[in-house]
Amino acid sequence: MADNQDNDHNSGLVDRTPNKNTDATSKNTHYLRNFRSRMYLTDASEAIRCKAFPTTLTKRAIKWFDSLPLRSITSFDDLAKKFLARFFIQKDKAKHTPSLLRIKQGDRKSLHSYMERFNKACLDIQSLPTKAANMGLINGLREGPLSHSISKKHPTSLNEVQERAEKYINTEKNS
Repeated sequence: MADNQDNDHNSGLVDRTPNKNTDATSKNTHYLRNFRSRMYLTDASEAIRCKAFPTTLTKRAIKWFDSLPLRSITSFDDLAKKFLARFFIQKDKAKHTPSLLRIKQGDRKSLHSYMERFNKACLDIQSLPTKAANMGLINGLREGPLSHSISKKHPTSLNEVQERAEKYINTEKNS
């Protein structure tokens, strides 16, 4: 039973299967398949599926879901892909706050892809101090409109940085 609880903690999902050897990847795929089946049976719309899915998650998965940038989910399939991409990752070793300093936007990378990579990395760090996340995010930005905006008015929270980033991401998409 302890093995199952450890797997539950790692995947962010409640394991209701009796098989202790089920790995996190197949559990998450099975979990998603069950959720889709339930939604299909209730004839739930795309919007209802997107709203209902987070109510079925547990601690770690909720933290991941809450960290998604606003308006970054375009459909339930998009949400499902992001969920599986996030929880398919096998963790070889624990990540620590300084690992955020290695994440850079890159000259040819969009702000959107940088924010996604950064947010995923933050989820791998337990008890991440907000100030450290804020500094890591700002440190990894390449020179551009968002970094210029931040240098003029330093944000006081990670949420503020993410909201400002979202504005620039929308500008990137529209140009």
